[in-house]
Amino acid sequence: MDLPTRIALVIVVLLTALHVVSLALVMLRGRRNAAPAPAGTPPVSIIRPVCGIDNYARETLASTFTLAYPRYEVIICAARGDDAAVPLVERLIERHPRIPARLLIGEQRLNDNPKLNNVAKGWHAAAHDWIVIADSNVQMPPDYLQRLLSRVTHDTGLVCSPPLGIAPDGFAADLECAFLNGFQARWQLNADALGFGFAQGKTMLMRRADLEAAGGIAALARELAEDAAATKAFRGLGLRVRLTRMPFGQPLGRRSLRDLWSRQVRWARLRRASFPICYAAEILTGPLLPLLGLAVLADSVALPLLPVLTLFAALWYGGEALMTWFAGWPLSWRFLPAAILRDLMLPAVWAAGWWRGRFVWRGTTMSVAPAASRS
Repeated sequence: MDLPTRIALVIVVLLTALHVVSLALVMLRGRRNAAPAPAGTPPVSIIRPVCGIDNYARETLASTFTLAYPRYEVIICAARGDDAAVPLVERLIERHPRIPARLLIGEQRLNDNPKLNNVAKGWHAAAHDWIVIADSNVQMPPDYLQRLLSRVTHDTGLVCSPPLGIAPDGFAADLECAFLNGFQARWQLNADALGFGFAQGKTMLMRRADLEAAGGIAALARELAEDAAATKAFRGLGLRVRLTRMPFGQPLGRRSLRDLWSRQVRWARLRRASFPICYAAEILTGPLLPLLGLAVLADSVALPLLPVLTLFAALWYGGEALMTWFAGWPLSWRFLPAAILRDLMLPAVWAAGWWRGRFVWRGTTMSVAPAASRS
C-alpha cells in the first residue's frame, strides 16, 4: 500500500470514527437524568429582545409567562416603539398580571450589534443577580429556568443552549433543522462534554456580579457577536461556559433557502472572526474528506465504488438519523435529502466564512472586519 493510499485510509477511519463518536455522545447525554436545580431557587430576571414578528412569535413570547418557577421577572426590550412586536408584548403583559413584567423601549449604543444595543437597557433595569438573556424565538418549557440552573457549578460563569430547530414546515425548514440540529447543536454539545463549551446567544444565564467583574454589559461589545464576547469574558475570569443537557427548541415554520444561506454564511463569518482556529477545523466534521479518501482507496485497491459509497452513506446518515430519533428531535422522510444537501453546502458555507464581508441583519448593516477597519 503506497503512501497516498495509507493517508486516505487514515482520513477515512479517523474522521468516520469521529463522526460516529460525536453521535454516540449526544445519545448518551440524552439518557442522563438532569441534575436538580440549586436549593433555594434564586430569583431570576429574564430579558428578551424583540425585533419584528418571527414565526410562532405569540407562542414563544407567551411561554415566558408560564414558567413553573416561583420568582422571576420578565423584561422585554424593543429598540423602537413602533416595532411590530410591541402590541403583542403589551397584550401578553396585560394577560399575565401575576408575573412582574415590563416593556422597555430604546437602545444604548455599544457596538454595531443591534441585539446587544437593545438588550443593554434591560440589563441595567434587571432587579435580580441571576439574569437570562433569551432571544424572542426560543420556546421556553415550564422547567426552563430549572434546566439552566441545574448546570451551574462552582466554576460556572455562563450557561447557554444552542437553538434546536422544531416545527419545520417545508423542505427549507427541514434543511435548517439539518444545520441546526444534526450539525451545529451536535458539535456544540460535544464541545461542552469535552469541557470546551462556548456561548450561544439564543439563551444565556449568568450572574450579574460575574459579568460586572468582566466589565459589565459593555464587555459583550468587545466582539461583534455578543456570545463570542461572553465566552472570552468568562474564560478570562477563569470560569467555564456550560451548555444545558439538551437544547431548547426554536419553532421554525416556513423558511426560504435564500434566508437560510444568508444566516449560515453570517454565522460562519462571525465564528471565523472570533475563533479562527476552531473555525478552520470545521471542514473536518463533514463527509467531504472521508468521501475523497474513499475515492482514493477504491481506485488504489480496486474496490467497487458504488457499494463502498452506499455502505458509507448508510453508516454516516443512518447514525445521524438514529441520534435524531433517540433525542426526540424532528425526523421525517425529508431528513435524508436535507442532510445530504446540508453536507453539499457545508464546504461552500465554510469557504464563504473566510471572506471579510458586510451583511444585513434585522435591517442593520454589519461587518466582520476588525473594528478599526470598519467604515
